[in-house]
Amino acid sequence: MKRFWKSAAAVPHGARAWSIELDGRPVRTPARALLQVGPEPLARAIAEEWQAAGETVDPRAMPLTGLANAALDRVQPDAEAFAAGLAKYGESDLLIYRADTPRELARRQAAEWDPLLQWARRRYDIDFVVTQGLSYVPQAPTTVARLAQAVAALDPFRLAGLSPLVTIGGSLVAGLAVLEDAFAPEEAWSAVTLDERWSQEKWGADAEAEAALENRRADFMAAVRFLELLG
Repeated sequence: MKRFWKSAAAVPHGARAWSIELDGRPVRTPARALLQVGPEPLARAIAEEWQAAGETVDPRAMPLTGLANAALDRVQPDAEAFAAGLAKYGESDLLIYRADTPRELARRQAAEWDPLLQWARRRYDIDFVVTQGLSYVPQAPTTVARLAQAVAALDPFRLAGLSPLVTIGGSLVAGLAVLEDAFAPEEAWSAVTLDERWSQEKWGADAEAEAALENRRADFMAAVRFLELLG
């Protein structure tokens, strides 16, 4: 899309909502819904993305807009089903599956992953079956159910923000820990990319792999910022 506007602004829309306007015209989502958000800081940040756009609009440079669009177009129409799909990650969370060798990798996994699992145990009164290897190990029904309840309690915008944290990292526990401010985003990112970083340290990484990892990190941190702006 070519840029056709001169100025973008966040505009109050009712008592508790803000819309984004381009030269006084409201922005709409790809599904033609009004792009409307609750918190003023998020609305202003989205407007800044539109204001900073170049002559040709690059969607990857507008992650907050993309997440708001997802909340309205993908999540809100059936938030229950979206939450259920996201909660599925709790059945085979990355942090549960450990290496047995080399020992140094196993030690680092324990150092970075155990604190996250311990937090979830305390927070949701659950437990995990931790295993070595990649063979699927079922978790207790209570564990799966309580994690699912935590996800189902979120509104569409928080579900949209949580989704990249979970899908990029492969860990529902790490995503929830960031959402609830229990762990710093950089700590969680380090944890969910530990195996990849280990491989790079041992075998090296080509430019393509490094670029792919950096793109994933940018998406992860954009979702973090989106959730922070929601307040």
